[in-house]
Amino acid sequence: MRVHILDDYFDTLRQLPSFGRLADHDVTIWTDHVTDPAALAERLRDAEALVLFRERTEVGADLADRLPNLRLVSQRSVYPHVDVEALTRNGVLLCSNLQLDAPSSAAAEHTFALILAAARDLPRQVASARAGTWQAGVGKSLNGRTLGLYGYGRIGRQLAGYGRAFGMRIVWWSSEAGRARAAADGEKVAKSREAFFAESDFVSVHVRLKEATRGIITSDDLQAMRPDATFVNTSRAGLVAPGALLAALEVGRPGTIALDVFDSEPVTDPNDPIVSHPRVIPTPHIGFVTEDELDLQFAGIYDQINAFAVGKPINMINPEVWDGSGR
Repeated sequence: MRVHILDDYFDTLRQLPSFGRLADHDVTIWTDHVTDPAALAERLRDAEALVLFRERTEVGADLADRLPNLRLVSQRSVYPHVDVEALTRNGVLLCSNLQLDAPSSAAAEHTFALILAAARDLPRQVASARAGTWQAGVGKSLNGRTLGLYGYGRIGRQLAGYGRAFGMRIVWWSSEAGRARAAADGEKVAKSREAFFAESDFVSVHVRLKEATRGIITSDDLQAMRPDATFVNTSRAGLVAPGALLAALEVGRPGTIALDVFDSEPVTDPNDPIVSHPRVIPTPHIGFVTEDELDLQFAGIYDQINAFAVGKPINMINPEVWDGSGR
């Protein structure tokens, strides 16, 4: 099959062991990012299979309707960036292994790195050292401080383990069902939503983005945090209500915000009001970008292509498209 892979910014995938699974296919890798559907359709005009690099490119009707040769879109995890109806209308199968409980430490590790960076004010300290002015203030120890985790899922539980290793107190908030699971597991659940935000030194959100969770973190939530507290989001930008981050920064509650996700990506404007803010620690959506994690994720994506090629597709999201003919 003619396979096109989008948005591999650093041409990483071909260097990983899993890439060998595409040996029987004609593979094209694109390392830049194109947003214009017409330009994207032109470069993908001969593609039979399209591999998506997480949610970096949106596949809407304006693209799907322009790709008459496309038979398969293969990706991993959730797919809010894919117009499944448009793919189905064009006879294109979407395969995606949701891997809801797959072992992965990359996102949890990056989240805790941001917590450490915020606690010790590392960006400012590094800048001060490079400027020749040596130290730039005093940081905070994690031992004895409270880590508030919003969302009782796999990544949150991994973070809880990291926090406990540093001597932190762990407190949870989540949906009613999530809070019940946490309590049943013997975890400490905050007495109220307000108390959760007000009493945590660090709040990190780990919830899947869907219609019910969009904007679930409000301005009131953020502004209930203390001026010496930190809010961390490595999940999805859409979990935070529009305008809530800037409003929180304006009033200084919380005092620090650490982000790996943004409303519109990539962010390339150095004057972006969020990225450029002195009390924001921004990273460019790299929570999952490690060699180990990419090899794990793309091995499954390639397996979906191979299964389709031999007429036995797996992880079908719109199975009504599949009639056994390969089209």
